[in-house]
This record gives sequence, C-alpha cells and structure tokens, in this order.
Amino acid sequence: MFGLCVLAGVLVACLMLPAATGAGAMVNQTTDAMSRMSSSLAKREMPQVSTVTDRAGEPIAYFFDHYRVETPPGQISETMKAAITAVEDKRFWDHGGVDWHGTMRALATNITTGETAQGASTLTQQYVKNYLVHVANRNDPVEAEKAQETTIARKLREAKIAVELERTMTKEEILTGYLNVVPFGNQTFGVGAAAQTYFGTTPDKLTVAQSALLAAIVNAPGSLNPNSNPEDAIQRRNLVIDLMTDPTNALNITEEAAEAAKQEPLGVLTPLGRPPNGCVGLGDGMTDGFFCRYVSDYLERVGIDEEELRTGGYTIRTTLDRKASDAAKQAAQQQVPTQTDGIANVMAAVEPGQDKHKVRALVANRDFGNDASKGQRAYDIVSGVQKFGAGSVFKTFTAAAAIEQGMSIHDIVQVPPTYTSQVYKNGGAPYTVGNAEGSQPGPRTLQEALATSPNTAFVALQERVGLDNVVNMASKLGLRQTLNGVDRRGDPIDQDDPESVSLGDYVKNNQIGAFTLGYSPVSVLELSNVAATIMSQGMYCPPTPLEEIRDRHGNPVDVNEAPCEQVVAPHVANALAVGLSRDHEPGGTAHAAAAAAGWNRPMLGKTGTTQAHQSAAFLAATPQLAGAVLTYADGNRPEGICDGGGEAPPYLCGSNGNIYGGKVPARTWFDAMKVIHEGWPTVPLPPA
Repeated sequence: MFGLCVLAGVLVACLMLPAATGAGAMVNQTTDAMSRMSSSLAKREMPQVSTVTDRAGEPIAYFFDHYRVETPPGQISETMKAAITAVEDKRFWDHGGVDWHGTMRALATNITTGETAQGASTLTQQYVKNYLVHVANRNDPVEAEKAQETTIARKLREAKIAVELERTMTKEEILTGYLNVVPFGNQTFGVGAAAQTYFGTTPDKLTVAQSALLAAIVNAPGSLNPNSNPEDAIQRRNLVIDLMTDPTNALNITEEAAEAAKQEPLGVLTPLGRPPNGCVGLGDGMTDGFFCRYVSDYLERVGIDEEELRTGGYTIRTTLDRKASDAAKQAAQQQVPTQTDGIANVMAAVEPGQDKHKVRALVANRDFGNDASKGQRAYDIVSGVQKFGAGSVFKTFTAAAAIEQGMSIHDIVQVPPTYTSQVYKNGGAPYTVGNAEGSQPGPRTLQEALATSPNTAFVALQERVGLDNVVNMASKLGLRQTLNGVDRRGDPIDQDDPESVSLGDYVKNNQIGAFTLGYSPVSVLELSNVAATIMSQGMYCPPTPLEEIRDRHGNPVDVNEAPCEQVVAPHVANALAVGLSRDHEPGGTAHAAAAAAGWNRPMLGKTGTTQAHQSAAFLAATPQLAGAVLTYADGNRPEGICDGGGEAPPYLCGSNGNIYGGKVPARTWFDAMKVIHEGWPTVPLPPA
C-alpha cells in the first residue's frame, strides 16, 4: 500500500502538478466549509416530503421538491444493502472512505487509455457528491455542476470529506445516508421513495430481485428506466444479482437465491406509484383539491412558505372531515354536474366554536385541475373571493346591526311594493328598489322579513341603522378578506396604488345602498364562517384548516394563527340566530328545498339572489355545523342562470335567468347537511 501511494504521488506530480498544486491550495482554504459539510452530512439534513392528512390522519396530499421518504437503517432490507454494495462498492465495509486500491487501478487504467475510463468512487464519496448535488446545492445550478465536474480539485475535496465522514459516522449510517439521498429516476430520491414508486412497497420488504433492480437503476437512472427500457434494465439487474453472490461481499447471497431472482419479471408498477405532487390530481374525483389549495395558502400566511412546505418533511393534520367533504361534493355535483357549461356550484362548511372555527369541507361541482374541457379549475373558487354576489344573504348584516342597536326580531318593519331612498343615489337619480316577483307587501316582524326577504324593508332598515354600521357588521361577523382585501371588482388590493380602494371603503365612501342586497363580490368560506360566528354566540375565529403540525422528528410546530374575538354580544348573536330560523319553514324562501330533503332540525338560514340571476346563495347553520353555497356563472361571458327544477341541471339562459337562493344553493346545502348530520343529536338554537 505504501508503494502504491508513492506511485500515485509520483504519477499525480508528474502529470498534473499545476492542477494538483491549485487543488491543494483550494482544499486548504476551504477546510472550515468541508467540516461544516461533514457535520451536515452526518445529520442527514435532506429535503423531505410534507404530508397533508385529513382529521383522521389519512393522507390527502403530498408536497415535495424531491420525492423522498427518509428511512432509518433498521427499515432497509439486508438485500438492498447487499445489492448496492455489490455493484457500487464491494469493499465498502473495509475501506476508510477512499478505496486506495481501486483508485490506483482506476488511475493506471486512465493513464494507459488517455481518458477517464474508471472513477473508483466509494459509496462514501458518492454520498458526498450526491449530497452536494441534490441537497446542499439543489437550488444553485452552478455549484451543483461544480460538485460533479471531473477535476482533481473536486475529487480531492470529495475524498477529504469522505475520510472525515468515516471518522464521525458508522458504516451503517453512511450506507443509510447514501440510500436516502441517491436518485432512482422518475423524480424519486432515496430507497424509501423508490420502493413505493416502483413496487408499491416499503424498503424493509424489498426482495432480492427488487433490490437488485433499484441498485441497477442508480448507475444510470435515465437510460435504465425499467418502464421505457426494460431490456437494459433487466440485463443490468441480473448483473447486480450475480455480483451479490461474491463471497467477499459481507452481505452476499447464495447461487440458488440468485438464479431464482433472475427468473422473476421486473414487476414494476404501471403507472408508477409516486404520489401526485401538490393539489392537482388528488384521486378520481379530486374531491380534496380545493381544500388542499386552501391549506397551502393558509400555511403561507401563518409562517410556512412554499419552499419550506416542499422540503421540511412536515406532517400536517388538517380539519378536513371526510364524511362532510364527500357528502358536500356529491350534493354539489348532483345539483350541477361537473362539466355543466359556465356554472359553478361551491360549498364550504365550518364548525362553530369558542376557540376555533374548523373548516370541515371546501368543495365544488368542479374538480381541481388544469383541464378546463373536463370542467376542472386550478384556481381558488371556494375559499377565495369570487366576483359574484350572495344577494339577499347580506340582509343578515343589516338585521344584525339593527339588533345590536336595540331592535327586537319581533319588531315590525314596513314592506311597501317599492321604496325610494332619501339617502342613496343611482348615479344622479334617486335610488328606488322593488321586491322580487311574488313577494307580497305589508308589515311583518323582522323575523318574518328575514324569512320572506323583501328588498324594500331592508333598504329602509339600512338607512335607519347606518350603511357604515352594516358594512362594519359584515366585516366583524366574518367577511374580512371580502371587504378589506379586494376592491369593488373582487381584485386584490394593490398596496402600491393609492387609487386601489377596498370594497368596504368603496361602499361606504359612495353610499352604495345596494350593499344590503348583496350585489358585490364575496367568499363562500367567509360566508360560511359568518354563520359559524352567529352560532358561536358572536365569537369570531378565523376559519382554520389546521388541527396540528409536526416536524420531521415528530415535534409539534406552532404557527401564528390569529386569535378569536368576541365581535358582538352573545345576546345579539343569539337573537340573530333565532331571527334567521324561519327561512326553511312554510312561507320561507328555502321551505321547498328543506321539505324535499325531509329536513327536521332547528337551524338558521338565509337565501340570496343577485339582480341579473348570475349568482345565488344560501347561508345556513345548525348549532353543530355552518355552511354556505354559491351558485354562479363562472364562464368568460357570464349569463343569467335558469333553474332546472331539481330534475334537470341548471343552464345558462342569457338575460332570462330565474335561479334563486332557495333553489340550487338551498337544495345543495340540505342534501349535504342531511347526510353529514346523520347520527348527530338534535340541538336546539340558543334562546333569544
């Protein structure tokens, strides 16, 4: 060995003296950096998959830059360890990080041929290189390229780190680190992910044949892809199996086991078992896509950005209730089939509470995806603010402001056939409103007015209590992003544009009397949370999709969620809940839908329809669960929507729309909530 080292020194000195001198200087100058790299390698700080689950812990989505499932040594089969050492470094268990015997052989061969024919890198050196390329410098293409360049400087640095690793890590730890970092093709890194991708199994269950194929792929993941090039893949696999019988390999197998393994087919999954990355393509119906999108957006707001989510290895248990989500999805699609031209039907469900308002479902008749021809949408149509209004649902806020100022739900309001405002204007002309077709004039209690929804009564009531108070009430109860985060068109506020004014300020500044009629953009999730706030005795909590977050080590992770706040007095919220409790009863605008569903539980509810019938909504809640539905024209050229009567789906019908909140939206809500509430006790509304 001493003679070989001397020979190597002479050869290197004679042939590459200038390069070696420069390389040595560079290595000496970067000792600290290499020590840090050795420490990082020893800790195996690798990008990992973050897993998003439902409330029961069942995975619904994965986020990753590299599909990697880090696996401890005890969960990697001995056959996998035998295969990778047999083909990549048969002296792995004996050398100290650099295989000097192999290096001398490779150097002699390269000198003889005049080209780089052999590399002689050990698994430890390959661990270093792969870590530098795929972990340390994954976001720096220049440095990643340097980590792979064929230079003496790079090899010296790699060898120095490898020797240092052998002093600080056991062989088992080094082999495990290598098997967790190395690429296996098809965007899959590490043996844990490779076992799932190619065979749908875990690394502790890998057979001889499976282990040999994975070890074979490592040599050239592109050209040895078993799906696109099975002939070369099986030839290389069988070579690995033969090498595994070498008696000098500490983990060798018998000749009989090798022959049996070579007779096995490749057995690779078609399609591959790598899960979808992100929110697109989650299952056949893609039920969870919109909820998944909301989770990723929410995490960004509370301190876990996209880069951290895709590399941090978090386990994020969400509030998603599978039963609620599936029931809501089915109801939304039953009323408006997925590929219905130009019409979206979306629903959110939020659980009331004094310390949290947990989001249980966010669904749409649309699937979450990029193929519009299949009725898919890849933007946020459930939790985000849509450019269509909820109609008379907004009368809820006028009633709430009136109750807060001392009005009783049994006080009488006047309902004239038309009403001309003394405050609001329609451009330069007086602002005059009428009631919907079929709405009868005449005095009634505020509770009866909420159930029958006359426009004239609520425009007059809004004048009495003050438009600013009504807008503020809407924001307090839950329309935070709707009123403060977007402009009057529903576009996000431009903080750099002094002309960009929030929707709430625009309504106040211009005294828009139609606010109580719900003409403006709205978020379905925020509407649902309004009902949750009312059912929580006036306690507003920001809707949350999070039950808990744990890091890659299983430790709890705290995030910066906004606290709950008492936004109206409990007696105001309770009175409003009871005031809204007649909409599903005879005479109420949602009675037909409730009767068709056989609904028999106490609830609050309010329907709404915009003037051109391009959207309609239903907001409702029981003490256990709140929800809102918005049906709207989501095409490039919105038209009025005509109702199909429940037997046929709705359709676009130009300016002759006839949809109302008591039709598609209410039917969707009752169909979903009837299923969700099965087995739950009947809970009365709070006393007013």
